[in-house]
Amino acid sequence: MDHVVVVGAGLAGVRSVEALRAHGFAGRITLIGEEPHRPYDRPPLSKAVLLGQTDSTVVDSDLEALDVRLRLGVAAKGLRDGVVETTEGELDYDGLVIATGASPVRLRGEGPQHVLRTIDDALALRARLVPGARIVVIGAGWIGAEVATAAAKAGCEVIVIEAAEAPLAVALGAAAGGHTVPWYERAGVDLRLGTMVGSVDLGGVSLMSGGRIDADVILTCVGVRPAVDWLKGSAVAVEDGVVVDEHLRTSLANVVAVGDCANWWSRRFGRRMRVEHWDTALGAPDTAAATLLGEVAVYDPVPYFWSEQFGHMVQFAGHRGTAERMLLRGDPHADEKWAVCWLTADDRLAAILTVDRPRDLVQGRRVVEGGQRLDVTRLTDPTVTLRDCIMA
Repeated sequence: MDHVVVVGAGLAGVRSVEALRAHGFAGRITLIGEEPHRPYDRPPLSKAVLLGQTDSTVVDSDLEALDVRLRLGVAAKGLRDGVVETTEGELDYDGLVIATGASPVRLRGEGPQHVLRTIDDALALRARLVPGARIVVIGAGWIGAEVATAAAKAGCEVIVIEAAEAPLAVALGAAAGGHTVPWYERAGVDLRLGTMVGSVDLGGVSLMSGGRIDADVILTCVGVRPAVDWLKGSAVAVEDGVVVDEHLRTSLANVVAVGDCANWWSRRFGRRMRVEHWDTALGAPDTAAATLLGEVAVYDPVPYFWSEQFGHMVQFAGHRGTAERMLLRGDPHADEKWAVCWLTADDRLAAILTVDRPRDLVQGRRVVEGGQRLDVTRLTDPTVTLRDCIMA
């Protein structure tokens, strides 16, 4: 293998370059990215960048030392066996890493709507977050909550519209997500649940119920789709992202996929997973590089992500889809620090959500990975450490 092309110059792409060199690949590497910016981290966009604490989140990686050919402002348009078709011509490859990430969903309507995916998106939105501005955020998921936090701190009048009956309902379920509702009120944010947007119009949004909400700025945070349209007609199988096995191999020889666009098979949870979070972009490239170079490597992590919203550090680890019931550690209505545990039928920890309880998160992730049974009575006592809940 002489030439590896990495498509996508985000964190997953950069880490793929680093992993290839770490595994001894001495050939040529070309990294292409659709944006004109050097590779950067996305999590700070909805946090430090919106809050005005930084203007740059460039990834700390010495691409010159890694001897990689970086081609910015270049997008992939198609794929044939051994050839990537780009907006700047064709690139031959012996090995290919697909790391094209995901694109934000936009709602119908003729009005201007912001999304938050790129550094340019973040800087443009930050310029509009001025005292007194009426900001409508559509979607009370992770990004919507973080933007609402920043907008409220900037002195904006913030309205969050959510179709579900609770914030974070898709990620956590309505029961767990519902415990965050008071945060919005304390921050002075108008949270409107069970409300669906019909269209984004000039100067506001029209609701499915027939009402209208006026706005100076509208931000749409209703999810993303894997950026895989360029693979249509290729031999790479696509279904909710690039279909890969536990080694991150695609259906086309010498092609792997990582990051937000990869739909991988988890041995641990016995199902396909596509996780749109920083930890996946950070960890998956090592497995992908090893696989591409003929080594045997399996990608099967305990998924992890975090969010900073309304003064709280919220962290999650695991996969709650395998759980049978949910238990609380602490009282969300009385305690600032609490956690939610999802348990399987035989009392093994499938997932854990922590609010300002970092030790619970660290230990909980290890317990999910270890698969030990837990003493449920001790588990509900927040003064008992999670490791002390493991049954002998």
